[in-house]
Amino acid sequence: MYDLKNMRLFLLDMDGTIYLDNDLFDGTLDFLEYVRSIGGRYMFLTNNSSKSVDKYIEKLAKLGIKAGYEDFFTSAQATAIYLKEHGYKDKKLYAFGTESFKKELTDNGFDITDRLEEGIDCLVMGFDTELTFQKLEDACILLGRGVDYIATNPDWVCPTWYGYVPDCGSISQILCTATKRMPLFIGKPQPEMALLAAQKAGFAKEQTMIIGDRIYTDVACGVNAGIANALVLSGETTQEDVIKSDVKPMYIFKDIKEILKVLKT
Repeated sequence: MYDLKNMRLFLLDMDGTIYLDNDLFDGTLDFLEYVRSIGGRYMFLTNNSSKSVDKYIEKLAKLGIKAGYEDFFTSAQATAIYLKEHGYKDKKLYAFGTESFKKELTDNGFDITDRLEEGIDCLVMGFDTELTFQKLEDACILLGRGVDYIATNPDWVCPTWYGYVPDCGSISQILCTATKRMPLFIGKPQPEMALLAAQKAGFAKEQTMIIGDRIYTDVACGVNAGIANALVLSGETTQEDVIKSDVKPMYIFKDIKEILKVLKT
């Protein structure tokens, strides 16, 4: 068990962890201020690829959190790194996602399209809040052709103020039912997101903790990366889910406010 008092880099999930939709959780601003006061740093580590970093900066600003580009690491960014490292810069990609997701890929220099055409080498899918049936049909045709298939994250649902909506993992399962193909997932729980973030921030693994509301992505990412991890029960995961899961968090807290209370004790 890691000592919480030794943690200096906090990798924070966002949806369900520090806010829900447009409602900032009580204690979030105090937690961020505390991290700064001990000479630490926080980074926002999210599997939600529906927004670009610019959009997240705007969203957090509206919630009272000042943040810059360097404070984020998203599954879309991690996917872009993977694509660059695996030779996709010279290939044509079908971008299945939001306009923000497509901009992220374009800004990273990829040749993308959102239309069914010849010469497509890979289907790249993110959490799509602008989903249409045309995209589902295009994806089925492309997967039937045997193109490579990569997705940003395996999350089943995304929390909202009224409950949940299907996330990238759920849409992947729909396509699998039709085509018998599942994608290579890049984001959490893969360890690279946490390890790359720690490297980017300049902190050792022993000083790094990931905090999130999903046991099968956030906590599992921490386990896979060999870093401290904490589950908050303010989002998707319940105590019953923890009991049933093979992945066990090091720490379980009600919310971000309770973590701050323990850190300050």
